[in-house]
Amino acid sequence: MKKVMLLTVAALVFAAFFVTTGFCADIELAKKSTLEQILKSGELRVGFEAGYMPFEMTDKKGRFVGFDIDMAKQMAKAMGVKFVPVNTAWDGIIPALITKKFDILISGMTITQERNLKVNFVDPYIIVGQTILLNKKHEGKVKSYKDLNNAKYIVTSKLGTTGEQAVKRLIPKCNYKSFETETEAAMEVLTGKADAYVYDQPSCVVFMAEQGAGKLVFLDKPFTYEPLAWALRKGDPDFLNWLNNFLRQVKNDGRYDKMYDKWIKNVDWYKSVK
Repeated sequence: MKKVMLLTVAALVFAAFFVTTGFCADIELAKKSTLEQILKSGELRVGFEAGYMPFEMTDKKGRFVGFDIDMAKQMAKAMGVKFVPVNTAWDGIIPALITKKFDILISGMTITQERNLKVNFVDPYIIVGQTILLNKKHEGKVKSYKDLNNAKYIVTSKLGTTGEQAVKRLIPKCNYKSFETETEAAMEVLTGKADAYVYDQPSCVVFMAEQGAGKLVFLDKPFTYEPLAWALRKGDPDFLNWLNNFLRQVKNDGRYDKMYDKWIKNVDWYKSVK
């Protein structure tokens, strides 16, 4: 009997040790969270690349505006801290996040398995897909991305984006040309130097409204599924938990709908950024 009691006590002590050790480890992890650092500094540093309409842009007064900017400001307000924009070149934006140049990446980034190996993603805040702006001369002849899978067609997109990936994966036989900006790539089609421009639906809607009417054909049915999400550094469950709950809240209290209507459903804002 004594032996059984001793074994039971030993087991309880052993279990208590691991529970205590695990609890302490959890506390230490929480203290290291980006969320705690944000609250201590009083600033939320948000990384993005201005120029992806209508998500992040610069207006005529030099201010950063857009769907993502408004969302980030709401996030900072919920934390009770100051919103600090950090405009960053797209090709180095994930390394900048990893090396702590900013706290969170909010820049219309599509979740991909490759990116997810380097960073963690919050639940998607919007779903988009690749669409096509077509030179007017191909109206009625090219009806989908499949028709562009021929070396005679010059297809453009922005360097390092899921638009570029979609072209290489789904239209491999076309003559593909990449550009540093969305505008450069779309203008190639508008001026007749290229046949088609492949890019995210919201961005194509904007370009069509501002310059493409009567000059381009918009194949507006997305041919890819692309969830956009905010990215953060790996190993930070507390920050991830807070962000997912924040997103859930704004999607259900009316704030998300107001921002979506303002930036995605119409292009009235374009006058202030042109």
